[in-house]
Amino acid sequence: MGNTMNNRESWASRVGFVLAAAGSAVGLGNIWRFPYMAGEHGGAAFIIIYLIAIVLIGYPLMINEMILGRVSHRDPVGAFKSLAPGSPWWLVGALGVFTGFIILSYYAVVAGWSVAYIYKVIIAVRTPGIDHADAFVSHITSLWEPIGWQAFFMILTIGIIAAGVVKGIQRWVTILMPVLFVILILLILRAVTLPGAGEGIAYYLKPDFSQVTGRTLLGALSQAFFSLSLGMGVFITYGSYLSDKDEFTGNAASVIGLDTGVALLAGLAIFPALFALGFEPGAGPGLVFITLPAVFAQMPLGTLFGVLFFLLLTIAALTSAISLLEVVTAWLMDEKGWQRKKAALWMGIIIFVVGLPATLGYSALSGFSFPGLGTDVLDTYDWFANSIFLPLGGLLAAIFTGYVWGTRKARDEAAKNRNWLSLGAWWSFMVRYLAPVLIAAIMIMGLYDSFVK
Repeated sequence: MGNTMNNRESWASRVGFVLAAAGSAVGLGNIWRFPYMAGEHGGAAFIIIYLIAIVLIGYPLMINEMILGRVSHRDPVGAFKSLAPGSPWWLVGALGVFTGFIILSYYAVVAGWSVAYIYKVIIAVRTPGIDHADAFVSHITSLWEPIGWQAFFMILTIGIIAAGVVKGIQRWVTILMPVLFVILILLILRAVTLPGAGEGIAYYLKPDFSQVTGRTLLGALSQAFFSLSLGMGVFITYGSYLSDKDEFTGNAASVIGLDTGVALLAGLAIFPALFALGFEPGAGPGLVFITLPAVFAQMPLGTLFGVLFFLLLTIAALTSAISLLEVVTAWLMDEKGWQRKKAALWMGIIIFVVGLPATLGYSALSGFSFPGLGTDVLDTYDWFANSIFLPLGGLLAAIFTGYVWGTRKARDEAAKNRNWLSLGAWWSFMVRYLAPVLIAAIMIMGLYDSFVK
């Protein structure tokens, strides 16, 4: 398969690949979704279940996607076409490309809110008596302002992808990821030194298994699966830029370690501050945009730390967004023969347009409610991506390797280089049996929870 590499770009270094892959995994899911999920489901008990799911589902499936990418040196559609020619399995790759497309369309909306709040938090912190919920609702329900920020974020994303794998993605993630960690550490130092922060640390680190329900299990499993960017073609695409000298098990462990580390550190930055200033940890999705600005308003040097937090959120969103745009860009380059700059620009514009209903769902399209779900436009996009497309993509990719292409061939591909941990029967068992069963359970429970209950 190596001859398909011809003029294809590849990563300039292992560190560049790991940071890019970790940047893809580190996103709004870690800093926006993870803390409020933990807050709603009993803190440390949720985190323990989440970590188990990362090991049982995330790790083997990430290695699987990397292998499919490197052995073919193709985009997700091309990877399945080359490994199962003449069969309909390429549709699994197409599903991944489509999923990345849909996710980025609404992801850019929330990311636009993050960019806007870099300066809005200054106003919020400095305005005594402001109702932070009203301020957030006022922002998202205005017509043109959210669209402007959504467009600005997409322009940033297009610019990085147009520059290429090394000069665009790798260059920027090697700058942005260290900055992200520095900001996160500063926020943690501020939070844990607030008077009364100890109660928040205890809530976060001491498990309370009496809070665990079936919904907790489902939430932890889905958070583990979705936070790693699995099932959307990212790791097939990024894996296609690996050379035969690169290995899988150590790289995947590094990516998962960085991703999980950011999620855990985000909680350590948020929960001590919440408890110290008397706020509710189970605040739900409004935790970041409503509760935290209120926290910063009461905190010494709150303006500075508020700006730092939303800068952190924007960086995390950007490192994920570039991976999502790269998936659809690589598809156009590999399958349609487009030049990178043309592909990045046109796909970016189309994704922006498809995302407009999600932005307008709080203003011009605020009357929309999806039948059966009762969700607005953005939440409808998110539900289909998270409950259907992502787990289905991961499930089918595992079935493909486990029963069609073969785990023996996958393990032979991994054995081309020295692995941190060799792929043995343990990995075959996880890909063939354990991961598919758990993913199927997530999907069934999620659908039941959404429509039957």
